[in-house]
Amino acid sequence: MRIRVVDAFAERAFAGNPAGVCVLAAGDWPDEGWMQAVAAEMKHAETAFVRPSAGTEAEWDLRWFTPTKEVVLCGHATLATAHVLAADGKVSGKTSFATLSGVLVADVADDGITLDFPVNRPIEVPVPDGLAAALHVEPLEVHVTGELRDLLVVVPDEATVRAVTPEYDGIAAITDREQLRGVIVTAPGTEYDFVSRFFAPGSGIPEDPVTGSAHTSLAPYWAERLGRDALAGYQASARGGVVQVVPAGDRVYLKGRAITVLDGELLV
Repeated sequence: MRIRVVDAFAERAFAGNPAGVCVLAAGDWPDEGWMQAVAAEMKHAETAFVRPSAGTEAEWDLRWFTPTKEVVLCGHATLATAHVLAADGKVSGKTSFATLSGVLVADVADDGITLDFPVNRPIEVPVPDGLAAALHVEPLEVHVTGELRDLLVVVPDEATVRAVTPEYDGIAAITDREQLRGVIVTAPGTEYDFVSRFFAPGSGIPEDPVTGSAHTSLAPYWAERLGRDALAGYQASARGGVVQVVPAGDRVYLKGRAITVLDGELLV
């Protein structure tokens, strides 16, 4: 089986967020244990498995696995999948994916790929016990992000975001106790409208390089505070990546580029 590694939300190779992509033949899904084993072998934040749709609501069926579990929504692996399908000549322009988060649309164009995702509006909550100690920073605000259930943690400035040195065991304990996916740390940006970082050690992802799904909450949060809709966010991980966002009611448009860096054959 052909498998590719794609750097998503990247302007160059070895930046953005790498995702594995397996394009399957039509028919039943492979065994879930096998898909999980492939994702664990790849060791990327997510590996995507896509097949021609078995239903009528979308053109493709799409699933995502971290090294330890299946997830309900992933932005960068969706962008990577659309990039691979376009490179193979299987899609042009808009295409749709049936996923655990409903039907998602990707629009492939020369200047990038735009994803149409459901919004995850942040709701302010009290600061959970142990969060400040786990992040080594005092939050200004803390929000829970809709159905994704991340903690969106607002800090004073970009320098604070970049300087965060989290205790992963502490974050994993909090996300497990509160039944959360991960922790987003964010602040206003200098070169970009806002910056962020994302930590999900409980899902096998200590720090995610660029998290498209987190921007379904960052987009409405910063659009409201900055007073405009079209924004550019920078995820300030070691690899780094830019996500252009436009919130639109109950949807969010996420735009970025992708680059294939590995194309090989899976032998088992």
